Amino acid sequence: MKVDVITLEAGNAGSVDLSDAIFSLPARQDLLQRTVRWQLAKRQAGTHKTKGRSEIALTGKKFVKQKGSGGARHGDRKAPQFRGGGKAFGPVVRSHEHDLPKKVRKLALKTALSVKQAEGNLVVLDQASLADPKTKGLVGILAKLGWSNALIIDGDAVEQNFARAAANIPHIDVLPSQGANVYDILRHNTLVLTKAGLERLEERLK
Repeated sequence: MKVDVITLEAGNAGSVDLSDAIFSLPARQDLLQRTVRWQLAKRQAGTHKTKGRSEIALTGKKFVKQKGSGGARHGDRKAPQFRGGGKAFGPVVRSHEHDLPKKVRKLALKTALSVKQAEGNLVVLDQASLADPKTKGLVGILAKLGWSNALIIDGDAVEQNFARAAANIPHIDVLPSQGANVYDILRHNTLVLTKAGLERLEERLK
């Protein structure tokens, strides 16, 4: 399918053909959910930790007689039922990462791109570059284009001035094509692909 290419000045820069094998797939909520869950689990720190019974610095001396107290037969104060005692089955430091087949991840990325195209929220930009790294100037440009919540994907690398100007703008993220991922695509209202970014994505997903 053909889509128009625009410039940062909202001008027309011709058109490009989008591959149907990448941008015209049916929406698969199951694939998107699995991939987002995989991404979030992979980046989770997993540094939560509580002390177990063996790690508590309390005496191990038996504090009550075995018989005659009328109470339970406790051994020491480190038991989980006592205040200050160890936590029973508490969280431990671990990785939350789990496997997801590469084919599933690839198909999910294609599906996310197709969803944005089907919603009419996919824009192809001629190039994302600025003469000066001025945030105020870029804010004005984005306001004219109507991009208040957008992910901009460039080619192999993001142009330095554009990256610096966009760094402090809320809800605007800029990534190289290699960083394109399902979670970031879905959480932004508008997906903007530069011509270079589009070429790299099609090479990556063909």
